[in-house]
Amino acid sequence: MLSRLLKEHQAKQNERKELQERRRREAIAAATSLTEALVDHLNVGVAQAYVNQRKLDHEVKTLQVQAGQFSKQTAQWISMVEGFNQALKEIGDVENWARSIEMDMRTIATALELC
Repeated sequence: MLSRLLKEHQAKQNERKELQERRRREAIAAATSLTEALVDHLNVGVAQAYVNQRKLDHEVKTLQVQAGQFSKQTAQWISMVEGFNQALKEIGDVENWARSIEMDMRTIATALELC
């Protein structure tokens, strides 16, 4: 009888150990699955951030090139405007010179007419 109780007790302990071991394996599997799902979710975000960063880098390079081209074009425009301003000044100078000569010629003509 004592032997039978001991065997029953040992059998129940073995069942409990097997149940506990099975639950432990299930818990480990669930934790692993959860960890993999979380890592996969994070990797998607990281991958998207990486793609976005590459796009931004490309856009920055394009913008730098365009800014350089715009700067050169602006410098050309400034040079053209300065040349135009200089030409206008010269025209103004020639006009003033022509008026001065005209006034001198009129003065001379008037003096000659009076003589």
